[in-house]
Amino acid sequence: MTQTQISARGIRFAFDPQGGVLDSLAVTDEGAEIAPLHRAPWSPDEVPADAPPHQRWLRGDFLAAPMGPGPQGLHGLPANGDWTMMPAGPGTLRAVLSGEVQGATVVKELSVTDDHPFVYQRHLFIGGSGALPVSNHAMVSVPNGAKLSFSRKRWWETLDAPLETSGGRSCLAYPRRAEDAAEFPAADGGVVNLHRYPFGPEHEDFVSGIEDPASRLGWTAVVRPTEGDLFLSLRNPRVLPMTMLWHSNGGRDYAPWNRRHLGCLGVEEGAVLPVLGLSSREKPDPLTAAGQPALLTLDPFGTAEVRHILGAIRWPSGQSVAGVMLEGDVLTVTGDWGAERKLPIRGDWLHLAEMASAPPKKPALDWDL
Repeated sequence: MTQTQISARGIRFAFDPQGGVLDSLAVTDEGAEIAPLHRAPWSPDEVPADAPPHQRWLRGDFLAAPMGPGPQGLHGLPANGDWTMMPAGPGTLRAVLSGEVQGATVVKELSVTDDHPFVYQRHLFIGGSGALPVSNHAMVSVPNGAKLSFSRKRWWETLDAPLETSGGRSCLAYPRRAEDAAEFPAADGGVVNLHRYPFGPEHEDFVSGIEDPASRLGWTAVVRPTEGDLFLSLRNPRVLPMTMLWHSNGGRDYAPWNRRHLGCLGVEEGAVLPVLGLSSREKPDPLTAAGQPALLTLDPFGTAEVRHILGAIRWPSGQSVAGVMLEGDVLTVTGDWGAERKLPIRGDWLHLAEMASAPPKKPALDWDL
């Protein structure tokens, strides 16, 4: 399938309708071009026939719905199926998924704005029934390591079992919970610092952070000191209360991974209760008990919407990010030793203000399906 190119001044990306992949993001900032997203090192014909289809084009960012195992394959039809392009204005891509997710029609919209270093994403689930785990699946290229910072989290938690045992290696302890990201339990009885990538040699690990209900803006910052830049992921924490980190760094020995899938950091923002190995067993689960959505609930007579922002900027100091603050249409990023950037942004994109006092309005449909 042919990719579609979308651009505005200072930013561009490609869209692959096979798997609905946001690919080849490039931001021009302070005279440098930043390309933060990861691409797997294999060709499609190296992927075993019984592997999930999305492994053939593993790169960039895509929608996982349901996130994890499901009846339509790992990460669901949005990640493994085809998307059909729809009419859209300048700087905007719109596509509809071929097939339904739990009876819902899924529409994807990706857009950019002149001089904004961000891609603005939204996914609409029209109709359908039930609830499902949903997440974006951004993969950041970190071949030279990275420093990670996050909006305030209640705790961090691993899966029910390691990602890899017989076919590879995982270095975190499973299942475990910890409040301090800098001292998460390791499989060897020690601790690892989740603020650093990597935290082990040749490992495959997955760990999730649960947002503090008091957070107004959910954010993840990935500083690449060697490259001198910074990847940002922004979300409304009252819709997507979880940040999931996938460390894929040579920890799988079998095809197509073959210990060569290195320097990949998944920054996956979502509502995915099943990935919490301990909390998912509790009744009620601790997200629901705190009024946070554990899953995305579909509306058979309306729509459910997920919004997300990702982007990249120059960050030559290499400082860890200490804070990210949104005021109006300005996003301020500060470092732990005083570095600061003020960035133009669509300040109302995530619907933060209206969500603070009331449930979100039904999203308007400004196109015909």
